[in-house]
Amino acid sequence: MINIELYRKRLLDLEKQLAEHSDRELEDGRGELIDTPHDSGDASVSDVAVDSHFTEAELDSIILQQVRDALRRIDDGTFGRCLVDGGPIEPRRLEAIPWAAYCLKHQALLEAAGREKTWTL
Repeated sequence: MINIELYRKRLLDLEKQLAEHSDRELEDGRGELIDTPHDSGDASVSDVAVDSHFTEAELDSIILQQVRDALRRIDDGTFGRCLVDGGPIEPRRLEAIPWAAYCLKHQALLEAAGREKTWTL
């Protein structure tokens, strides 16, 4: 049996942390944009810093959306159930990734399908 309230608290805490971290990264990135570099070397370093801050914010935003989706699944009674077939998500998987939407089998299939679309030389 899944302790829904424990997961709700974990997800709410994570939602708050991710939102705060994302906001900080965006603010830091904007701050880097405002500081005008003195030469092309400084500009290059500044570009890397800006990109790093915005990338971090984007990754936080992606996970934040998944956390919010998990909270909605708690509210509608489908938390801990795979979105593909409604089967249970493994308890160890939920412990590690409380926002998981798929069981291991279907997550692996989704990841494999994504890899097939990647073209390489």
